Amino acid sequence: MLRDRCGELRRGAAGRKVVLAGWVHRVRDLGGVTFVDLRDASGIVQLVLRDAAGERLSREDVIRVGGTARLREAPNPALPTGEIEVETNRIEILSRSQPLPLSVAEEGTPSEETRLRYRYLDLRRPRMQRNLRLRHRTCLSIRQYLDQAGFIEVETPMLTRSTPEGARDFLVPSRLSPGTFYALPQSPQLFKQILVTSGVERYFQIVRCFRDEDLRADRQPEFTQLDLEVAFLEDPEDLFALLEGLISHVFQETIGVEIPLPLPRIPYANALARFGSDKPDLRFEMEIADVSDLFAAGPFRLFAEAVAGRGVVRALPVIGGAGKSRGDLAKVEEIAKGHGLPGLAWIKVEDGITSSLGKHVPAETLGAIAAQAWAERGDLVLLGAGPASVVAAALGDLRLRLAHEQGLVPQDTWRIAWIVDFPLFKTVNGKYESEHHPFTSPSDEDRSLLDTDPARVRAKCYDLVVNGVELASGSIRIHRRELQEKVFRILGIGSEEAERRFGFFLRALEYGAPPHGGIAFGLDRWVTLMAGESSIREVIAFPKTTTGACPLTAAPAAVDEGQLRELGLSLEP
Repeated sequence: MLRDRCGELRRGAAGRKVVLAGWVHRVRDLGGVTFVDLRDASGIVQLVLRDAAGERLSREDVIRVGGTARLREAPNPALPTGEIEVETNRIEILSRSQPLPLSVAEEGTPSEETRLRYRYLDLRRPRMQRNLRLRHRTCLSIRQYLDQAGFIEVETPMLTRSTPEGARDFLVPSRLSPGTFYALPQSPQLFKQILVTSGVERYFQIVRCFRDEDLRADRQPEFTQLDLEVAFLEDPEDLFALLEGLISHVFQETIGVEIPLPLPRIPYANALARFGSDKPDLRFEMEIADVSDLFAAGPFRLFAEAVAGRGVVRALPVIGGAGKSRGDLAKVEEIAKGHGLPGLAWIKVEDGITSSLGKHVPAETLGAIAAQAWAERGDLVLLGAGPASVVAAALGDLRLRLAHEQGLVPQDTWRIAWIVDFPLFKTVNGKYESEHHPFTSPSDEDRSLLDTDPARVRAKCYDLVVNGVELASGSIRIHRRELQEKVFRILGIGSEEAERRFGFFLRALEYGAPPHGGIAFGLDRWVTLMAGESSIREVIAFPKTTTGACPLTAAPAAVDEGQLRELGLSLEP
């Protein structure tokens, strides 16, 4: 269909004959003349229809018109086409629309169920069109940068074997091998490591992944990630330089934001101590201070006992928080208790210093705490004592909540950092689990501790955190079979289980596997952040609900008994 584009008409088109096609966005009948906003993917232009030509039009009808472009008597500066309109002389209705269950022209607040059931209408809205185009530009700029950097895009299988990576697999029964199952990949982790072993020195893929887990705003059962792997890589710093170039390129090309480089590196332990999180939001201050030294010899028994028991006392400054009432502080304390702290103490810095510890702690010590926390007049200081991990979780949560409550988080600011030096293992119910995944290499300095004290071993892994959101995670991988089997043993995976689950991968490590490493970016999250959205569902064309359902197609759905019999399956009543 040869036609002009609605959103591309400008002042210079005046006097030219045009043919347009699109959706009726709005209709304004002024009696004898009707103004129609016509929309296609390029934008909106105003049509002028004489006589009764516009009376039979409804919103979202699809029409084709012919006419002459002319300058508008009253330009609309809100539209790129606001200086021009089209005087129509013919109109053809290509398709009628039923009454709309949601408005395309206005944002409104339709329910999520309605939006997803009528997604073909929801996606027509300008906001959703912007998000889809932003996602396209993001993928395009990624591919352009990585191609120039010598990467090649290789597709890995969607049907593979189950090698659980922390979440439940989606299983696919095999008709040709009854009683056996494929799994949809949680990530291409092992395949990308095999690819660099196969001589693909720089691999990437924008890939769909699947995890059968409970959903929330930033989770979907199927999601997209940018996957990269690089051969002959032993030092994360070598990868950081390349990735920082990618990050800078994507932000600049898609939303016109310049990211200062190099990005800061923050050790994991340091992030927990200063921000109470390994995903710190660096857009505001309120750094947590360690004041354990001021309580080691007293003067408050409960805090002194925490320090004596190898715990910590830490102080969170709340900028402008001195005006909080006792009721406000009681609510804050309940949040801290939810993380396992027995309670909170507080200090208010006003004309003088007041504190819940005033009867137990000398004024000069309270002043020293406030100074150590960089608190100024008008600020509040919250104090928590106990195991370092519990104090970090409580104060980290409060830091985020109170910063948003106090209006301290700028919305048009980007603060990005690498979190490094993670522990290789974590302890859950007395057993070791991988902090990231079992294919992560231990740091060279700590490798001897694998035999004596695995809990102290640091990993060659790293996370990329953007405005408090984990955007990417990666590591230098283990490339020798003997070291990989040792890590498996620490995780409680014996030789027989390792062979059953990962034998194909272990064998690949015996045939000249180079040192290598990589990273995976959450593409949905990345686009969500750049779009200024709060949920990844706003940047995915056809997402699932929080229950994993698709209202548009009514999936998941029952299948025919015949299909089940072909697969050798039956359903329990």
